Amino acid sequence: MRALTLVPGQPETLAVTDVDEPEPGAGELLVDGLAVGVCGTDREIAAGEYGWAPPGRERLVLGHESLGRVRTAPEDSGFEPGDLVVGVVRRPDPEPCGACARGQFDMCRNGRYTERGIKELDGFASERWTVEAEYAVRLEPSLQDVGMLLEPATVVAKAWEQVQRVGERAWFEPKVALVTGAGPIGLLAALLGVQRGLEVHVLDRVADGPKPGLVEDLGAVYHADPVPEVAETVRPDIVIEATGAAQVVLDALSATRSYGVTCLTGVTSAGRRISFDVGAMNRDIVLENDAVIGTVNANLDHYRAAADALARADSGWLDRVVTRRLPLEDALEAFGEQPEGAGRDEVKTVISLAGGEA
Repeated sequence: MRALTLVPGQPETLAVTDVDEPEPGAGELLVDGLAVGVCGTDREIAAGEYGWAPPGRERLVLGHESLGRVRTAPEDSGFEPGDLVVGVVRRPDPEPCGACARGQFDMCRNGRYTERGIKELDGFASERWTVEAEYAVRLEPSLQDVGMLLEPATVVAKAWEQVQRVGERAWFEPKVALVTGAGPIGLLAALLGVQRGLEVHVLDRVADGPKPGLVEDLGAVYHADPVPEVAETVRPDIVIEATGAAQVVLDALSATRSYGVTCLTGVTSAGRRISFDVGAMNRDIVLENDAVIGTVNANLDHYRAAADALARADSGWLDRVVTRRLPLEDALEAFGEQPEGAGRDEVKTVISLAGGEA
């Protein structure tokens, strides 16, 4: 069968190659791959920045934003052939640490976890794949064209959960949220914020293209102005930072009103230095009882919460988030140099694995 593979740590090795058919083990589902989403992590692995092949192997099957349909399932698995499923990305470390032992493998303390398509486990960018039944999540049939958005939705499901937990260290009744960035993570963060009944504002650097309409159709407000200007106007209780851009991150740290919570979800590239007044920022955070948290990955609870959120969303809106679909044979186009204006016109790229379906 065909799969999108590479040699981790070596740029320009990404290719669609022939790989062995997967053989499901005890308790595993055999799944026909429908699609995978492409994100910044995939592009960084393809550029050779990191990634680890399975032990004893040279190449890694890429792809962690999965969508597939069950072909075969063990009788006692709770799944049936034809079920629409997504595979969980992370697996707990073998020791395990205290967090992994309690199902919180997204909070692994010793770093010995593994991840599908990233670290020592093949990903889902193949025509067929297997997954342990306990690490598969069933989706509603209505999500058959957009279910690959589940994995990024789990990131923001966790972000909102963490914001709520931190906020509840005292009386907490937020009303206004600001999301910085209108990429897939930012848009899904806005979706979940609207579902929570908040007044949501989304900020991005582009003033046209599909992003403003996607935000406005959620019932949220779109801004293309600098963070300080927008924050002064809307005075958010919560900021979800989803760009990873150094200046935006810095501005986000002081964007909330008193007793605010800022959650960082974007990963910033190292190397850019920005001068700022640490003392003033520290003073504001301390005197206003603000909190800043970072979040990454997700556990099974977050997958279930995200699946519920997507099931309640307008499937037509979710479909508009996917702005480019490529067949597996043309997958490398998703990793090439982006043309001028791509950041304006493109939101999410998806690679179809089943003859153009999904």
